Amino acid sequence: MNRVRKIGEMFALAIILIAATSAAAVAQQERPRTAKKSREAAKQAQKAARVFEQIMATRERSIPRDLLNRAEAVAVFPGVLKAGFIVGGRGGRGVISRRVPDGWSAPAFFNLAGGSVGLQIGASSTDYVLLFMNEEAVESLLGDKFEIGGEGSAAAGPVGRSASASTDVKLTAQILSYSRSRGAFAGLELKGVVINPDNEDNLQIYGMKARDILTGSDKIEMNKMPAGVRIFPRTLAQYSNR
Repeated sequence: MNRVRKIGEMFALAIILIAATSAAAVAQQERPRTAKKSREAAKQAQKAARVFEQIMATRERSIPRDLLNRAEAVAVFPGVLKAGFIVGGRGGRGVISRRVPDGWSAPAFFNLAGGSVGLQIGASSTDYVLLFMNEEAVESLLGDKFEIGGEGSAAAGPVGRSASASTDVKLTAQILSYSRSRGAFAGLELKGVVINPDNEDNLQIYGMKARDILTGSDKIEMNKMPAGVRIFPRTLAQYSNR
């Protein structure tokens, strides 16, 4: 009986050792993956911040400050690629920060995609900036998939210091959209574009999904954000910090 018990104990110990070894191996694999995701996230936030700075630096063709001050959230999708022959498509990644009492939230990571059919050939790279003008617009963004032109519409945003923001479409639009391609920056009415949260990245970077990052009660304070992503909310705060 003692011998049977001893064999059982040794078997149990072997199982524990195997489980511990497997867990350690998984942890070793996860650490490099998380580090890689952190580097990619920092690079994405830096690209978005640089695009926004460059656009706001062209004062005669930049986003009007009064509109920016009214926005509840800002999205920047740098270098969205559009390519195709007959059937075309576009795709890119970007970040979205929401206004919080002391500035702007940690940037949540999102994907942008869309397609079109028609006579077309070639490829181009475009930067997109979206202003979400109210809480309803932000909330609609946080489902699994948000289609601009479907359940949401984006009006072309005005540009320049002298641009009038008092027209009905600008006052009632939930989303104002802009694009920059080949150096030219202008308002653009977006249609057929789908935006959805990249929660694999969000969970890797923050341990939270996009909805919790942008609407949760536990907002991530600046000093608790990963150092590499702080550049985006800090850049937004330079131009609007009501």
